[in-house]
Amino acid sequence: MRFMKCHKCYDIVPTSSKLVVFDTTLQVKKAFFALVANGVRAAPLWESKKQSFVGMLTITDFINILTRYYKSPMVQIYELEEHKIETWRELYLQETFKPLVHIPPDASVFEAVHSLIKHKIHRLPVIDPISGNALYILTHKRILKFLQLFVCELAMPSFMKQSLEELCVGTYSNIAYIHPDTPLYTALSLFTHRRVSALPVVDYNGKVVDIYSKFDVINLAAEKTYNNLDITVTQALKHRSQYFEGVLKCHRLETLEVIVDRIVKAEVHRLVVVDEDSKIVGIVSLSDILQALVLTPAG
Repeated sequence: MRFMKCHKCYDIVPTSSKLVVFDTTLQVKKAFFALVANGVRAAPLWESKKQSFVGMLTITDFINILTRYYKSPMVQIYELEEHKIETWRELYLQETFKPLVHIPPDASVFEAVHSLIKHKIHRLPVIDPISGNALYILTHKRILKFLQLFVCELAMPSFMKQSLEELCVGTYSNIAYIHPDTPLYTALSLFTHRRVSALPVVDYNGKVVDIYSKFDVINLAAEKTYNNLDITVTQALKHRSQYFEGVLKCHRLETLEVIVDRIVKAEVHRLVVVDEDSKIVGIVSLSDILQALVLTPAG
């Protein structure tokens, strides 16, 4: 805990990293293509009139545009083709406008974790209050990796030897999942309504056979195949851009230490909790783990 409060956000910022910034007057479609071209998942939005950062553009926006405006196969989604980012933000945020959540580089890592979990966000821009420059985008993944690098220098807390079940870490009820033949549009709608970042693909015996994550959706932009959302999830997953090693799983009786090690080494955002028959039991996400490691001990 002291470790988290002593280290600053700039300790986590890599010496060299790519940060893409979009002006809000840029066309939405061009912005999503730019995310793909640069291999990034999100970008801070700059509004020239205000001379400040006003928000973030993420894959969630892409999903929200598709689910909101999709009509039928091969009918162009006008709003995606023609809207500027500022138009989309005005339409989408109408009643729900929230100022951009960000953090200064000299804030503690503890504050960063608290901010990510409290605001239920996955990305936290580090913005220099003096220059106004965006330096980096902090994520659960980056923080957990940083923690694990230094954990060998620290005395391991006793709770790391306890199981997920004992610590009540993860979600085990009302889990959002899909089947191999679920239409893509249905899956995208689930992302929006259930506010989850991945959907385990479960066969009709309850066994986990794959996973469809928000990140996979960006392949639709990469391949310009977003005009047909009537295809099945299985068909969509054939377009994965990276090699897929299979669904990373765990069991409720495994210790938090084992889980942290597995999730960091695999560089994934979640593990699917299964029983001895590979049937889905729950999900453990990076935010669940950071909550258990950082916020729960802090009370």
